[in-house]
Amino acid sequence: MTLLTRVAALLTLCALAACGGGGDSAVTPPPPSAQNFLTTTDVERVIAQAVVEAQAVNAKATIAVVDRVGNVLAVFRMAGAGSTFTITSRTGAQGGLEGINILPPELAAISMAVTGAYLSSGGNAFSTRTASQIIQDHFNPEESNQPGGPLFGVQFSQLTCSDLIRHPSDGTVGPKPAPLGLAGEPGGLPLYKNGAVVGGIGVMATGIYSVDRDIIDNDTNLNEVIAVAGSRTFDAPAGVRADHINVDGRSLRFTDSGATPVSAAIAPSLATLGAVGSLVSVTGYGGSPIVAGVAWGTPASGVRPDTNPAFAGLDAYVLVDAANVNRYPPRAGNDGLLTAVEVTQILKSAITVANRARAQIRQPLGEPAQVSISVVDTHGAVLGLIRTPDAPLFGADVSLQKARTAALFSSLDAGSFLASRPAATYAATQALRTPVPSPPLMSVPIGSYVAAMRSFLAHSASLANGIAYGNRGVGNLARPFFPDGITGTAAGPLSVAAPNWSVFNVGLQLDLVFNAIVASVTSPSLISTDCVGGNRLANGMQIFPGSVPIYRGNLLVGAIGVSGDGIDQDDMVAFLGLANAGSALGTGIANAPPAIRNDGIVPGGEGTRLRYVNCPQAPFNGSNDQNVCSGI
Repeated sequence: MTLLTRVAALLTLCALAACGGGGDSAVTPPPPSAQNFLTTTDVERVIAQAVVEAQAVNAKATIAVVDRVGNVLAVFRMAGAGSTFTITSRTGAQGGLEGINILPPELAAISMAVTGAYLSSGGNAFSTRTASQIIQDHFNPEESNQPGGPLFGVQFSQLTCSDLIRHPSDGTVGPKPAPLGLAGEPGGLPLYKNGAVVGGIGVMATGIYSVDRDIIDNDTNLNEVIAVAGSRTFDAPAGVRADHINVDGRSLRFTDSGATPVSAAIAPSLATLGAVGSLVSVTGYGGSPIVAGVAWGTPASGVRPDTNPAFAGLDAYVLVDAANVNRYPPRAGNDGLLTAVEVTQILKSAITVANRARAQIRQPLGEPAQVSISVVDTHGAVLGLIRTPDAPLFGADVSLQKARTAALFSSLDAGSFLASRPAATYAATQALRTPVPSPPLMSVPIGSYVAAMRSFLAHSASLANGIAYGNRGVGNLARPFFPDGITGTAAGPLSVAAPNWSVFNVGLQLDLVFNAIVASVTSPSLISTDCVGGNRLANGMQIFPGSVPIYRGNLLVGAIGVSGDGIDQDDMVAFLGLANAGSALGTGIANAPPAIRNDGIVPGGEGTRLRYVNCPQAPFNGSNDQNVCSGI
């Protein structure tokens, strides 16, 4: 029986009985279950539904399906589908990834599918359209004089070169990479069964990989239309979709595009179409033959409950390798500045704060925050990583990026380390772009950002003077406007300036990993485990809030990074968790002394102070406590 014959039969069967299904209302996020995963039958159904819709709208699509930890379960390319796509913000910006147009559509579809899976959980369903809304230069996009999106910069995470991300040789354990990082092009959606995320679908039919610049209108995007159809019976519960979640008083977007529900009446036509398309095996990722997904929360997925007695009763989970061994158990720093006991207590105190905290981006209201927490030493080595069971998976890589960023920028040799990194070699990518930019793009020395920061802050010793940087402060300096979002002002020193800034050309964050990204997408079999070189930013840097450095007196000893249910919650879990750990231990570890924190910096002549952390109002469930970070 051919694939097309099988999927036609599956569509008919599923019309007569329950098949997968996300349901229509918000439910309490289910616990991890060995029953919740995508079977090969499920995957075939998703592909079939998407293909039927593509035919109905006269489109030729490439369709990818992944499981919750990013394993590629299938990639299907319809006959006549484009062989390449173009990366463009449609703003006229040049530089970064803008204009690259020789890559196969499978890479875009996989990135979109991974984004839908990784940004979602049992309490929130985010699509690539949601991602687009929260990564741009204003929140909301095109709304002048508003700060950047709350997840500004998250698109450059989950990279193939990350040392946290796993590769096909590691079996089914995740998290697996998104070839282009997280996507903002509409057409990526999460897939659900029994209220639990089990994967994602990504569709490339338009040949354009971009973002939604205007969220006020309802636009018809073919990628999204086809993905919506593909997700039928595995669609997200209505009550947890992004459009039921508010951030800073703004409603998030989930989809603009509807689709005709696939029915048994039209399914048989699929089996008679002959050369509809075929499965594609993507080098380094898979996609043919179809395989089943793995169950979330089991060792095979790479994420399982922690068995360390130190975290008993805290609902802690860990990342494990193919042998079911915890990849990041608490340990002492390679630099000898943090002990294993101290790392354990920092993680324990932070997850305790998270378990009390009121989540910002989850339904139903009043759920505890779900987060990933990383601790690193001064050289960026991972000393411990734990997470809560339903935290979106993207947060594992991002929490580590945040911790490493805070540790590096707070160090006395940050400037020299950055200046020693290889330049972003744009000149070597001219052949990837048509037409070739005029004048041709050149290489960008990483040291130019160090010089720009020292000039902007009017301090020749910046990045070598012992200032303690939290990620919120680093982010202030990495926005295309300073102060953040104020249209017409100068760019921060770590950012590209208008008109060339775009989500595909952000400045230092991308330029540090540019060479590694290009290498991985042009030679997908190339496996790298250090995006930057030198280990300290091995999975790249991050530029939105949620990390602080760790000190013993005036001595930097490491950093903690948190990513999960809202950036203010992330700040609080890191900052208050570290403070509570210091009180519990009495060994001298603490937050940075107030006198050296980056919120003491006021860039010359501007008058706007950098921010260090921002803790939420009334942050805890069952408590009226306010100003919980005050005085620390």
